[in-house]
Amino acid sequence: MSQRIVLQSIIAAGAIVFFAFYRLSGCASNAPSSGLPTTKMQIGAKQFDIEIANTQETRQTGLMRRDSMPSDHGMIFVFRTEREWSFYMKNTRIPLDIVFIDSGGTIRSIQHMKPYDLTSVEPGAAIKYAVELNEGMAAKAGAKVGDKLVIPKDAQETKD
Repeated sequence: MSQRIVLQSIIAAGAIVFFAFYRLSGCASNAPSSGLPTTKMQIGAKQFDIEIANTQETRQTGLMRRDSMPSDHGMIFVFRTEREWSFYMKNTRIPLDIVFIDSGGTIRSIQHMKPYDLTSVEPGAAIKYAVELNEGMAAKAGAKVGDKLVIPKDAQETKD
């Protein structure tokens, strides 16, 4: 074999090893760059990677100014008290489903929200949690009003 073929083989093998370590290290993951804590949550038949918005600041910002979100991701909004909280889509670029959940984990309402729509969306019931998912994912997961969800321990209480 010529030296050129050997050199090309070594470079190719090095590239394969580099990308394998890159993937294993988590550098290529779909993890959000928001810096928010994350948890896993079962909604219907699907498990989602959920960012936790559990302070006033993170609840106000939510998913604003994001161009996309992986299909298996979402955000849970955690409130201190159970009441009828409302949401709107100020500076939110992606269409969303919002799953309103009471303190017992029961889905009280599922609504669809359009990008940049400033119309308030309300659950019609007192809730303690709201989970935003990509549009259509609540139905795709099979989530329905009345379903009982397990709120992950690290997403049960506010931090403010």
